[in-house]
Amino acid sequence: MTQEGLEFDSHTYFAELILPVPIPKLFTYRVPAALNELVKIGQRVIVQFGQKKILTGIISDLHQKPPVTYEAKYILEIIDENEVIGDRQFKLYQWMADYYMCTLGEVINAALPSGLKLSSESMVQLNPSFNWNETSFDFSEKERMLINRLKHDTLTYTEVAKFLGTKNIYSLLKSMVSKEAIILFEKVKEKFKPKTEKRIRLTKKYTDKKELEGLFEVISSKPKQEAVLLKYLQSVPVFKDPSLNDNGQSKSQLSEGESNSSINTLIKNNIFEEFETIIPRFGFDDPSASHPILLSEQQEEARNSILSHLEETDVVLLHGVTGSGKTEIYIDLIRRALDGGNQALLLIPEIALTTQIVQRLKKIFGAEMGVYHSKFSDNERVEVWNGILSGKFQVVVGVRSSVFLPFDNLGLIIVDEEHDSSYKQHDPAPRYQARDLALVMAHQHHAKVVLGSATPSAESFFHALQGKFKLVSLNERFGASNLPEVIYADMAIERQRKSNKGEFSSTLIKAIGEALKNKEQVILFQNRRGYAPMVQCEDCNWIPKCINCSVSLTYHQYRHEMICHYCGYKESLPPECPTCTSKRILTKGYGTEKLEEELNLLFTEAKVQRMDWDTTRTKSGYESIIESFQDGETDILVGTQMVTKGLDFDRVSLVGVFDADRMMHFPDFRAHERAFQLIIQVSGRSGRREKKGNVIIQTADPKQALFRFVTQHDIPGYIETELQDREAHFYPPYSRLIEITVKHTDRFKCKNLATQLTQEIRNEIKGPKILGPGEPLVSKIRNEFLMTILIKIPRDGGKLKEIKNQLSHLSDQFLSIKEYRSARIVFNVDPA
Repeated sequence: MTQEGLEFDSHTYFAELILPVPIPKLFTYRVPAALNELVKIGQRVIVQFGQKKILTGIISDLHQKPPVTYEAKYILEIIDENEVIGDRQFKLYQWMADYYMCTLGEVINAALPSGLKLSSESMVQLNPSFNWNETSFDFSEKERMLINRLKHDTLTYTEVAKFLGTKNIYSLLKSMVSKEAIILFEKVKEKFKPKTEKRIRLTKKYTDKKELEGLFEVISSKPKQEAVLLKYLQSVPVFKDPSLNDNGQSKSQLSEGESNSSINTLIKNNIFEEFETIIPRFGFDDPSASHPILLSEQQEEARNSILSHLEETDVVLLHGVTGSGKTEIYIDLIRRALDGGNQALLLIPEIALTTQIVQRLKKIFGAEMGVYHSKFSDNERVEVWNGILSGKFQVVVGVRSSVFLPFDNLGLIIVDEEHDSSYKQHDPAPRYQARDLALVMAHQHHAKVVLGSATPSAESFFHALQGKFKLVSLNERFGASNLPEVIYADMAIERQRKSNKGEFSSTLIKAIGEALKNKEQVILFQNRRGYAPMVQCEDCNWIPKCINCSVSLTYHQYRHEMICHYCGYKESLPPECPTCTSKRILTKGYGTEKLEEELNLLFTEAKVQRMDWDTTRTKSGYESIIESFQDGETDILVGTQMVTKGLDFDRVSLVGVFDADRMMHFPDFRAHERAFQLIIQVSGRSGRREKKGNVIIQTADPKQALFRFVTQHDIPGYIETELQDREAHFYPPYSRLIEITVKHTDRFKCKNLATQLTQEIRNEIKGPKILGPGEPLVSKIRNEFLMTILIKIPRDGGKLKEIKNQLSHLSDQFLSIKEYRSARIVFNVDPA
């Protein structure tokens, strides 16, 4: 049945909703008359999608035009009183959908933290802090029934509806949430539990001065209890103001240096009472006046240059050598932005960086600062989102997903390590570049952008040379420290002479020994995790491969498993070859895990730690490793590119780089640039204070041209050479790239579709250079075969939007063909 011809009065409203589904359209739902006065653009609402699904939608528009071809379903419930997404976010999300060739639903799905999304898989549990009173008149009969049921179990929405015998449970659940009786959470996520703190206070009787004086006479013969009471009164002077007792004192603080049994006795005797209170997850103190921003003469000069340039332009590229103190300049700029009444966003590429940076920034910005990254729980991320909406957080430090946050008065965006590939989202859509998105956000907010790096990307440096960005250089390290000396260990000669031990050259072994003797620390970089990238039978050359992907399995010794790093498939290491039954199964190559094992054998008295994806799966994993190294408890830190980024340790005198050749010869036009950046960045961890550090690079070819620039720390010289190569081969920044990946479970159909699509693109779109189709390095992932097409588009052609529309149209045409309906065509704009 359609709504055409039906009559609607002037009070009938319809809402255009963005739903988190990969369908390129908005969905029209009818607003119940009872909600007319409450509904607003930017609110979340609950709707039925299809026969069974329940989804959270975002209202993007309100009107009185009914859909012509179908009957609009009703909105089930409004979740928020006010908007959670503002006009600026809508504009940004729409820009992302258009530019990165995806749907608004995919953008919303990526933008909203899971804690802001409800679905039919959402769960209901009793609030841990809810005190149930059977005689309470605040609850209906059905609410009472549900509370008693939830005492014993957690239920899904479907189970709640079945238990209560009603379909529309959303009003009831909203009512119970507002009464703080229940909590809603995602089934696949952790159960929400508010962060609480146990506190102690005097019972009401002893807030009276005379009663308190009498109490001291009673316990005068019990010195431990008396000491606890005196300590409490020093912290909470109820003599001056009895109301101070209401909040009491943290039990952990009160028990420091005191007898726990005495505290418990005072509670048992009704002198103290213990209670719990919910506290914020970001319990930063107020900004401390004891931490002023002190800049060196060079830093002040750079800061002043940035401020001067920002009066004339919107974007400044700060090129500061490793250890030059860019963070102090960032802090100064953020402080100025906040003093001007604006919000500030500091983007960082790696979660590992947040530990050190947050420690430094919270001393300056205290409770004004929020932290946002994927290792935080859903609840913590929602707390930051809401904190920005309420105005609590004026500055946010976060990884790439921070660009989605609901800023409404952004004055400054700083992108630290702007060159880093972690700013690019690969899967799923939207496949955005957070650094580039920062420029779009700044334009929408009329804000300023500072891009910072010791090794700027070729694209950003090019824009600076062209005058689009202003360039500020900081060429000296902070304090008295010097740039490290670079030494090359020729592994070809070492292996000929058999002077190496395992994967370690004699040069590196000797240098590590000297550093440990001098009580100094060492960082070793190998950009490959696991124990060995490959396992092989010595007799028949059998190599175990993933059943879902066209890659060999990586051996992880600590699990005694072989794992696919693309899909997660795993197998146990067999005791013998399944092909020839030989027991001579050996590992080939090496990763961080194997280096850690060899270090423990070579330097038995040293404390070795490993920092890679396997050891840092949790937020505390990063923090404990970095704190241990910072406190000097760890002597040698071995890790993947996590160890290359922005970490600052005083005692590191030596950095070792493994497998530099493999990084440079990866089949990607950015491989040399990335290798150069990683080597320079990890080198910068060495010699951060007075003593000059050393960097040892293990390579089979020390005479490679790239190493000349590394030795001289010549970043501009290297980028100029790189730009010449890019121009000669028509790669960015001289062109724009769109990578098209065709995916299908049938290899033959995948190849046919890619070939036909490429031919049609050549026929229909004139101007761009088209490479392919071809098989990528890994041609099968998660049981889907892959073929790629690369399109190079002139930057000055002005036809980018038109070309994207043509590509989308061709994609839709081919996917409508019966033979290819199960295929997928993925667009990656500006592939990293």
